[in-house]
This record gives sequence, C-alpha cells and structure tokens, in this order.
Amino acid sequence: MRYVILGAGAIGGAIGGKLAVAGRDVTLVARGAHLETLKRDGLELRDPDSTVRLRLPAVSSPGEAGLGAGDCVIVATKAQQCEAALDALRAAAGPEADLLSVVIAQNGVESERLALRRFARVYGMRVMLAGTHLEPGVVEIATAPLYGLLDVGRYPAGEDETSRQLAADLTAAGFDGRSRPAVMSLKYLKLLSNVANALDAATGDRRSDRAGAIVAAAEEEARACYAAAGIELADEDEDAARRLLRGPTRPVGDASGHGSSSWQSLERRTGDIEADYLNGEIVLLGRLHGVATPVNAFLQQTANRLARERRPPGSVSLDEIEAVLGQLARR
Repeated sequence: MRYVILGAGAIGGAIGGKLAVAGRDVTLVARGAHLETLKRDGLELRDPDSTVRLRLPAVSSPGEAGLGAGDCVIVATKAQQCEAALDALRAAAGPEADLLSVVIAQNGVESERLALRRFARVYGMRVMLAGTHLEPGVVEIATAPLYGLLDVGRYPAGEDETSRQLAADLTAAGFDGRSRPAVMSLKYLKLLSNVANALDAATGDRRSDRAGAIVAAAEEEARACYAAAGIELADEDEDAARRLLRGPTRPVGDASGHGSSSWQSLERRTGDIEADYLNGEIVLLGRLHGVATPVNAFLQQTANRLARERRPPGSVSLDEIEAVLGQLARR
C-alpha cells in the first residue's frame, strides 16, 4: 500500500517521514517554499534522539501524485484547508475515487463528513503527536522513542483490513498505532483539549492557573454540548493512562519547544487558523442544541481576528481575555 501524504507539514511530514524510514512507500504533497526545499534537499526529520534527511517523491498536487487503486491518502492539512484539498483529490482520482482509502489526520471532527460526501472509503485518525513545522523542509517531533499515538478507524464507525494494516505500519514506524472501531469517540475526546489551542495561540499561555480557569470553562461548555447532542466519549481514564506511554516532550536540537498547531499558524503568519473547527465546533453544537457557549465563541473570534491580521502568537494578554469574558458573564 502506497501512502500519499496530502499536506506534509508538522503532522503529515512526521507521519510520512517515519513511515518512509520504516521502509514504506511514501509520496509527499506540499506547496510553496516547503515543496521547493523538499525537492531540492529532501525532508529533514528531527526528533530528540536523531535527525535524518529523506529523499522522497514530493509533488505540488494530488494530480501529480499519480493516484491509483489501493493508495492510502492521509489528509494532514489543517481543517480549514481540507475541503479544497478534498476537491483537488477527487478531481485527481477520477473514476478510481472510490478505490482510494482517505484518512483524515486532523484536529476536529468535521472533515470526515466532508470526505464522505466525496469518497466511499473514509477513515478518521486521532492524532496525539507533538509535531512542529516552522521552517521549509524541516519537521520536528518532540517525543522519542515513541513518536505519538495514532488511532484509525472507518468513518462513521468500524474497522477493516486497511485500518489494521495502517495501524500495523504506523507501529512499525515508531508510533502506537491502533485500529479502533469507534475512532470518532477518541476524536471528540481530543477536541476537549483542543479548545485550549486558541488561548495558547492568542496569549502563549495555557498552563498557568489563570489560563487553566479559562480552559476549564471552555471544556465545561464542550461537555454540556456533548451531553445535549448525545455524543459519547472514549474512556477518559484509559486514554489518559495510554497517553503517559508517549512520555514527556523533550527539546529537539537547540529548540526549546513550540506551541499548539494554532500557535504555529500564527507564528508562520498563514492568515488562517483552525479555530472554526475547534472552538467553532462547540459553538455549532451549542446553537444546534440550545447550550450557551460564550467562552468558546470569544476564543474562536479572537483566534480568527489574530490570524486575519497576521499577528504573532502571544499578541493578547490574559488581562484582556479575562476582561471580555467577565463582561460576557455579567450580561
């Protein structure tokens, strides 16, 4: 099975690079300066214990990848870029679209639905991977020797030979890969932690007591929305114990560590951010089921504003965030 990585950034580059190191057939799809560097110099993949340079096929679009029946396409773009990526993938696949396996390796829970409108064989992947991509041609993973936890299953539910083979290949590549029939319950569980991404990006703080109080309020709204919508989560105690297996993040070379995926979007001044599919997912559920979500709505709006204005991470103080949330609470 060939793996086509659609979006070879922090997550796609890490997964594709480690699969290639393990001897799997991998093609990277990237763009801009990152693609130019991949073609010229290869992918430099760093982790706390090693650095490798990989010369892999790198192309600018799914059409250039020469898609064929049996290919597994891992879609690792940001969620806000996914619909355009899926449209390009469907156009490139042509009559063989339903013979592709399309795996959504993103935060959020919306892109699987978008993919299922276009492809018959869709899989969700819950990604727990401390990946960073800030420099063209370079991807870093901040844990080793276990590089991350990657759960995959059919969407909307189930598992099959493809999910089991992918999980086995990921495990051979240094991840804890598992085929999971209820993978979306894990993705909704991860979404609980992802509601903090906007705060991390805006303030650079998600761990202080003051930031923790805001995160707790956003998570409380999310849980209320889940309850109203009848969404079941994976076992939280079991998952917390498993996440300990990955170990703590460690410095990669001279780097001291970076923030969340949303933090990286602001740092790279991309002009967009995934908040509509993280905090915005909670806001959507609240509006559908009559649950108030003022904290998530404000974090969503703040992250989007900073992205549009191309402001760096940490541009907003906790004082500003707390002041506005206090006003909202008094209304």
